[in-house]
Amino acid sequence: MPVRVTLDALIVRKGIKARDLAAEVGISETQLSLFRSGKVKGIRFRTLARLCAALGCRPGDLLDYEFDADDLTQPDEPED
Repeated sequence: MPVRVTLDALIVRKGIKARDLAAEVGISETQLSLFRSGKVKGIRFRTLARLCAALGCRPGDLLDYEFDADDLTQPDEPED
């Protein structure tokens, strides 16, 4: 899937430490690290909103998408 998490670049631009961001948002450093690395399959809208509020940004500043026509034909992954 060509959706990429661009949170790292925003953290650097804002000059904030990931540890401080996690504390402000109310998530663990591990959860934030997993999101930053793109190793999660989803994120709660509430968490996304908290990240945006803490960073003064919009969701599109945290995520990027590169078009891939296969995204229209591949079936969804089964939920666990």
